[in-house]
This record gives sequence, structure tokens and C-alpha cells, in this order.
Amino acid sequence: MLKEGDKAPDFTANDQDGNAVSLKNFKGKRVVLWFYPKDATPG
Repeated sequence: MLKEGDKAPDFTANDQDGNAVSLKNFKGKRVVLWFYPKDATPG
């Protein structure tokens, strides 16, 4: 599990338009990763 300040491993995910985006595309820039639980689920 990552902790605050840890470097995130490289990954690829789809953006809101379905385009693939890789973390490596933002190398050297500040990035905020925001994760949230699936809608209508506890937590």
C-alpha cells in the first residue's frame, strides 16, 4: 500500500473520454492522484 509521499508506480488508465493516459507522460510534473470508491457503495 502506498503512503503519503511515496512514489506511485507507473500505470495506464483511461480518462473521462476513454483515452489511455500513462503516469509516465507526466514525468517531471506535479500530479495529484485522486481515488474514490465506486458510486453508491459504502466507504
